[in-house]
Amino acid sequence: MTDPHPAASRGFSTSEFERRTDAAQKIMAQCGLDAMLLTTEPEVRYFTGFDTIFWLSPTRPWFVVVPSKGKPIAVIPEIGAPSMSLTWVTDIRTWLAPRPEDDGITLLTDTLHEVMPNDGTLGLPMGHETHVRMPAADFRRLQSGLDGISIADGTDVVRSLRMVKSEAEITKIARMCSIASSAFADLPNHIKAGDTERQAFAKFKIDLLQKGADDVPYLVGSSGPGGFTDVINRPTDRVIIEGDMLLLDTGSLYDGYSCDFDRNFAFGHASDAAKTAYDLAWRATEAGLQAARPGITTTELWATMGKVLEDGGCSGHQIGRMGHGLGMQVTEWPSLMAGDDTMIEADMVLTLEPGLAFGDGKMMLHEENIVIREGGAELLTRRAARDLPIIT
Repeated sequence: MTDPHPAASRGFSTSEFERRTDAAQKIMAQCGLDAMLLTTEPEVRYFTGFDTIFWLSPTRPWFVVVPSKGKPIAVIPEIGAPSMSLTWVTDIRTWLAPRPEDDGITLLTDTLHEVMPNDGTLGLPMGHETHVRMPAADFRRLQSGLDGISIADGTDVVRSLRMVKSEAEITKIARMCSIASSAFADLPNHIKAGDTERQAFAKFKIDLLQKGADDVPYLVGSSGPGGFTDVINRPTDRVIIEGDMLLLDTGSLYDGYSCDFDRNFAFGHASDAAKTAYDLAWRATEAGLQAARPGITTTELWATMGKVLEDGGCSGHQIGRMGHGLGMQVTEWPSLMAGDDTMIEADMVLTLEPGLAFGDGKMMLHEENIVIREGGAELLTRRAARDLPIIT
C-alpha cells in the first residue's frame, strides 16, 4: 500500500518562527499586551524551536519573553544555552542554575523592564490547558519586582495560533498518524491470547519505534472479558484470554508532533453486544467525518456524533467530550463538547472520539485524527476497520 503520508522533513525554517512571532505580536497589540511571558515546554518550543526532554527535570525553570517587536528572548539556565543557540533565537540570557535563592527571577525581571521601559501590560497564559511553570514563591517574587508592569491573561494569543496549524506542522502529524496506523494494522501479527497486557503493549511500542516513531510517551488502554472499563490505565500483568477485548490508545511522537487515536480488538470471538457497540461508535465517528468542516462549531460537531449515539440507544459515558485538538501535545484546544462553541477553521487538526457505555459498565471508544480543509475533513489516520477486528 502506498503511504499517503511520506516522511516529513525535520525542524522548521526560520520563516516559520518569524511568521508565528509576527502573528503573536499582532494579536498582542489587539489585546493591549506589551510583552508575553512563556514558561511551558510547548509554548517555548512553538516560538523558538527549542526541543529537549530536559523539561522532565522539575529543578530548573525556563523563560521566554516575546516583546512587542523583534525576536523572542530566552532567559534560561546556563545548561540550556548550547541547545538554545541551535534555534533561531539569538538573545540568550543565562544564569547558573539551580540557584534557589534567585533562580533567574532577577534576570527575568530586568529583561521585562528592558523590553517594557514604560511599564505596560505583560501577557501570561492563564486559561484552561495552560499553567505557569515556576515555583509559586518565585512567581510571587516576580510579581513584586514588576513595579508598574501589570499582568493580564494572554491565553488567547497562544490558543488562537496553536489551534490552526501550518502545512509543515500538519505534515509531521500526518506522518506520525501514518506510522501508528501501520503499527495498528500489523498488531494482530504480533499479539495473541496468552500474552499479558504488558507484553502486548510492549510489542506494539517496539513496532511503533521500528516503524519510525521518535517516542511513545502515551500508550494506555486495557483488556477484559467482552469489553473493558478503564481507558486510561497503564498495562498490567493480566493475561489476555479468548473472549477478551483489548483497547490500545497511543499518542506517539514524530519530530515533536503527536498522533492520538485508539483501536479495539477481540480475541477468538466477540459478543453481539460488543459488535453492536463497535458498530455504533464507528457510525458516530463517520457522522463526525462527514460533518467536520470550516464554519461549524465544536459543539455542533459534538452534537452530530452524539445524535448517532443517542439514536442507537447509547447510555453515555463519563469522558466528558468527543474529541479535541491535536499537535505538539496529545490533547490541545479546542474540546468537542457542549458549550465549547469554538468556530472550526481550515487547518485545524482534531480528533474525533465518540464513546459509549454498554453491557455491564463496559466502554467502547473510536478515535480518528483529521485535518480540516476548506472542503471538509481529511483523514490523517487510516480508517478503523468497519467491523470489530477479531484476533484468532
